[in-house]
Amino acid sequence: MHPDPTPFPLDWLARRGAPGDPALRVGHQQLSFAELDEAVGRAADRLFTLGLKLGDRVASWMGKTRLACILPLASARAGLVHVPINPVLRRAQAEHILADSGARLLVANQARLETLQQAPEMVVALEQWQEGDRALSPSLAEPGELAALLYTSGSTGRPKGVMLSHANLWLGAVSVAHYLGLSSSDRTLCVLPLAFDYGQNQLLSTWHAGGEAVAFDYLLPRDVVRAVERTGATVLAGVPPLWVQLAEQEWGGAGASLRTLTNSGGHMPEPLVRRLRKLFPQARLHLMYGLTEAFRSASLDPALVDEKPDAVGTAIPFATLSVRRADGSEAAAGEEGELVHEGPLVAQGYWNDPERTAERFRGGAVWSGDRAVIGADGLLRIRGRDDAMIKVSGHRVSPSEVEEAALASGSVEDCAAFGVKDERLGQRIVLVAVARGDEAAERLQRWFAAELPAHLRPSEVRWVEALPLSPNGKIDRAALIAEAGAP
Repeated sequence: MHPDPTPFPLDWLARRGAPGDPALRVGHQQLSFAELDEAVGRAADRLFTLGLKLGDRVASWMGKTRLACILPLASARAGLVHVPINPVLRRAQAEHILADSGARLLVANQARLETLQQAPEMVVALEQWQEGDRALSPSLAEPGELAALLYTSGSTGRPKGVMLSHANLWLGAVSVAHYLGLSSSDRTLCVLPLAFDYGQNQLLSTWHAGGEAVAFDYLLPRDVVRAVERTGATVLAGVPPLWVQLAEQEWGGAGASLRTLTNSGGHMPEPLVRRLRKLFPQARLHLMYGLTEAFRSASLDPALVDEKPDAVGTAIPFATLSVRRADGSEAAAGEEGELVHEGPLVAQGYWNDPERTAERFRGGAVWSGDRAVIGADGLLRIRGRDDAMIKVSGHRVSPSEVEEAALASGSVEDCAAFGVKDERLGQRIVLVAVARGDEAAERLQRWFAAELPAHLRPSEVRWVEALPLSPNGKIDRAALIAEAGAP
């Protein structure tokens, strides 16, 4: 049964919980829902008094401060479009986003502002931010009005701004809160970047359920363990590289409060699934799939995780999924094709980029570029991206298949596979890996020889201390491929 889809303007999320219940915690500061609504209104008034016009873009570039958590709703309440910039980005990337979005205002730490060579018309240092004198009343915006531009890191080229409406973000919060079973008793430890759609939804879905969002920036994975124990967090969202790090920590009883764990932003290998299930047997583990252009798409029922750890489940509320052939016809059960998303979660396209919008967004649907199958069991499984498939001697090889085999060997802590040009084979497979234990190279070579056919075996294994990560915490495959000079 789907939840009520009635979309309100995004800023109404500040009123979803009981007025006196806790809504947001940042460090030692805590806001109730009534105080959150007041803070959103006063921040919106400050934006309004700066002379911004309806539809202007407001950029933020900071860590998980109180203001960073409030600005998505405050911008919406003031009739503006929020453009969050990941705080790990440097000057050049931030300047691209600011210029591409046409942001009129940037709010950022003074130190970040001082790095910029090109800045918007107006800048306000976080240290000098002052709230407005009055609290603006909730927005009367239409559900389809633009509320945010979220810039995707992308595998090639510069980041592009995905246009998200009030309804996109509102219904995303409703959907996630519903299928995760969130409630007013939940406390979400928000560790993912708020400039990431998955990260921002930590706030929005928690507030829709009337729960408390705890904003937290960490340096080391051990900091997350301590924060879970200190806050009594019940919900924790992560991406595979983070889960790898967290699974290595000594948790003791620190994770006893966790009731819901979620993964998106990449496939979670089965050995890692097993480790998390052993560490947190009391928690529901949701294996999910999504992309910024369609927000979130699928989630596996936690009751099936032990039996079907390779799947990402079925469509979430308000999403319709299909696997399509190259001619656009629907693939049969078990037949691989391109995953296509439809429904009100689909974004409005790319900001100021009609050409790429026309390529990906067709007939109210977004073509993901991801290769997938829907099995006879009705569950979705992701095979890889069209542009990531490795073609070895006529064989199409999914990088995830090679990576799964390497992880199953027990010799590898983390890894990424990709193809490089080869005159004889077309492409050959290169695996970049982090070793686990002694004599990892020898053990991995024996495992590959025993377990994989020739066309699936890497021709080269490059051992590194750690894999490069993108600003959203995913493995930065583009950086690995660029270093290798692969096409």
